[in-house]
Amino acid sequence: MTDSPYPKRTPDLLRRRDEVVPDTAAAFQAFSRQVFAAGALDDKTKQLIAVAVAHVTQCPYCIDGHTKLAARKGASDEEIMEAVWVAAEMRAGGAYAHSLVALNALETVHGHHRAG
Repeated sequence: MTDSPYPKRTPDLLRRRDEVVPDTAAAFQAFSRQVFAAGALDDKTKQLIAVAVAHVTQCPYCIDGHTKLAARKGASDEEIMEAVWVAAEMRAGGAYAHSLVALNALETVHGHHRAG
């Protein structure tokens, strides 16, 4: 599987993205710097959170970048994979939890609770 629907992140593409709406791009970059600055959570923890969220949002650029940043901030391979597994459980857990919506809809359609 060498074909990807995602374009390569080239300097020209990155520059173009910023040139189209420069004030908004600058505001987003400032926001990002602030969000990832060490605070109550340290740099490594913030990057581990980002790795997990990137897997839930399914952003390959974010997965790549934040995995590398987490490692550079001192996260071990095991910590990074545990963050990924937390993301996987939360994603699956969301589907499991929302099954109540489906069951409720079925009760509405059927007018009563039906046993399996």
